[in-house]
Amino acid sequence: MANLADNEVRAIARGIGMSPQKVRLVADMVRGKKVKEALDILRFTPKAAAEPVSKVIASAVANAVENKQFTEADLVISQIYVDGAASRQWRRFAARGRFRPLERKSSHITVVLQERESEEE
Repeated sequence: MANLADNEVRAIARGIGMSPQKVRLVADMVRGKKVKEALDILRFTPKAAAEPVSKVIASAVANAVENKQFTEADLVISQIYVDGAASRQWRRFAARGRFRPLERKSSHITVVLQERESEEE
């Protein structure tokens, strides 16, 4: 893991019970956005992966506010990535004495927030 800068905060969720491909679709929607805007997008996204991604972002915001005394309005999602986790493999019996292999995939979600100064208008 790379070291974080002074203006960055990280949160990680491990073992989320969804395939990484499905979670990456949701993570790509909020990459580079401000935290409030990202949470609003996820609130109205009809995908099941929106809930765990929003929980990880909310956890990163809580870490930033409590541990480093950042303001929530200045936080931006600088990195968000989804890695594959352990897969559960089993088989289901099929016709004619055969079986079908099944694989239940899971994923790790990592969010890195960065504090950027807000533009005064």
